[in-house]
Amino acid sequence: MQQNIATKKRTFLSAEWRKLIMVNYAVDPEVLKPYLPKHTELDTWNGTCYVSLVGFMFIDTKMMGIRIPLHVNFEEINLRFYVRHGDKENYKRGVVFIKEIVPRPALTMVANLLYKENYETLPTWHTWQEEGDDLVVEYKWMKEQLNIIKTITDKTPIDITPDSEEEFITEHFWGYTKVNDEVTSEYEVAHPRWQIYPVKDYEVNVNFAKVYGNDFSFLQEAKPISVYLAEGSEIIVKQGSKIKN
Repeated sequence: MQQNIATKKRTFLSAEWRKLIMVNYAVDPEVLKPYLPKHTELDTWNGTCYVSLVGFMFIDTKMMGIRIPLHVNFEEINLRFYVRHGDKENYKRGVVFIKEIVPRPALTMVANLLYKENYETLPTWHTWQEEGDDLVVEYKWMKEQLNIIKTITDKTPIDITPDSEEEFITEHFWGYTKVNDEVTSEYEVAHPRWQIYPVKDYEVNVNFAKVYGNDFSFLQEAKPISVYLAEGSEIIVKQGSKIKN
């Protein structure tokens, strides 16, 4: 079964992740294999391999307990897929990021140079507003054109059903990064169980080829298998470690 045991490692980053739009696509596993870090394998739910386009807000962000001016509250948009590490009886469920978009260049520099992540700095915006009985959440970013993901939901969140697709998408508590062909970085993300808002409608207007490369251009015409808006919570990212042969 999946391990979800908080480690004793030092906290590297703490923040709130709030109002997470999660747009989920079924994908051929062969597309993801070139991006798969060593020592991990693709994770599936009911035989389906997923990639997710996720937009959310970092709020009250602290690195090593310190708030860095202009880097406390900001948007992130990422494209990710799902992996597991460990044996079949005792494994960790995690995510691998194809790309993470943020508005501040210092975030990109630190993540790319020190942690070998694939961050890109682009202009980003968000909107959260209530309209009658609806909650409208929207994230935008600019790369040659304006890209948009948006949900219209109920205003009241509900609990996630155990053993559901929603649980699978939201409860991967580890991050894995391909440092090189032989070395993988592993870090833990701790947070409580989230709630989700029932989605009434959504919009995805993204140039996947320009933003994420030709390997993911097929998402331009693909219909999402599901779309969620998760409320999120406070989160803690622990200091990472390297997995080697």
